[in-house]
Formats: sequence, structure tokens, C-alpha cells
Amino acid sequence: MSQFKTIIFDLGGVLVDWNPRYMYRQIFSDEAEMERFLAEVTTGHWNEQQDAGRTLAEATELLVAEHPHYESEIRAFYGRWTEMLNGAIEDTVVILDEILDKGKHRVYALTNWSNETFPYALDNFHFMHWFEGILVSGDEKLIKPDPAIYELILSRYNIERSTALFIDDNLKNVHGALAVGLPAVQFESPEQLRAFLVEKGVL
Repeated sequence: MSQFKTIIFDLGGVLVDWNPRYMYRQIFSDEAEMERFLAEVTTGHWNEQQDAGRTLAEATELLVAEHPHYESEIRAFYGRWTEMLNGAIEDTVVILDEILDKGKHRVYALTNWSNETFPYALDNFHFMHWFEGILVSGDEKLIKPDPAIYELILSRYNIERSTALFIDDNLKNVHGALAVGLPAVQFESPEQLRAFLVEKGVL
């Protein structure tokens, strides 16, 4: 028997293959320049602010003002955002399906995602509709690893934290969950996750 009664999935990097390089490799011929652009212009911190509720338009204009020589490349970030998606991580979708098929666990999603771009995911990934509930950071104006976002999903869906498991590819977010007493595991690959879930009696 599994100690877990509820499984909470992150989405990007766990069930959805999102990477800005898929799109920017079509723009930059120099890989090193692309990596500098991603590290110094469209930074992770900048992107997180959209996940926290800042509008895409405001974010774009802010960056264009700071880096006018990269205007077209910056505007492509959200102008061609869907090209950053490389489909579902199918082997993880199979795991999600197996958990649901067993019918022994409640299943939710907790994602750092802009509320402006998330509707596209709902329309284009059928498994988004398998969850009992999805908490989207952009709707809540909170992002992982803020303790408040973990507390919010637990309270909103009446989840007992000690018998829940949170799965995220970002170690920072895993540590955030553990800090509020929510068991968590870092996703490294579908194979690694499957082995962990088998060991814990979920699969």
C-alpha cells in the first residue's frame, strides 16, 4: 500500500516539453549567442514574473527598453511562444494515466505558468483535463517556491499534506514543498519517476 493518497504534478518539464531553445535555434545561428541571450536578456527571473501575473505586453516592453538591439528577438519570445513547446512528455503522460486508472489517488497539478499562455495548453494537451484541479501561478499571483502557493493548493482542494506527493523537475520547487512539510521528489526522467513510484507503491 502506498503512503500517498494525493499526487500533485508540475507540468512544464514533467508532462510538457517546453524549452525556449526550440524556437530560438531558428533565430540564432550562433549557439553561444543564443545562450547568452537566454541567460542575460530573457532570464529565468524575467520569465517568472509573467508566471506570477505580470502581463506579457508589459514584460516585453520592459525588456525591449533595456535591450533595444535585441528587439525582434525579445518580441519573438511571446510572439512565437508556441514554438517553444515540443509536445507532451509521453512517457510521463503514460504514468499519469496509469495512476488514474488504478483509481487509488487524487491527482492535481501545480504549475508556474502565465495565465495568458496557459489556455493554449488547456486547448492542446488533452491530459490537462484529467486532473481534479490545476492551480496556475499566473491566476493566483504566486509562484513556486513561495510557501503560500503550496499552502493554497493544499487548502483549496482539502489535501492532507503528509499523504500527498509533489513532483517537480526544478529542485528549488521541490525544496519549497519540503519546507512546508509536503513530501516531494525531483523529476529527472520518466524512467526515474516510474521507479520511484513503484518503490513507493503508487504504481
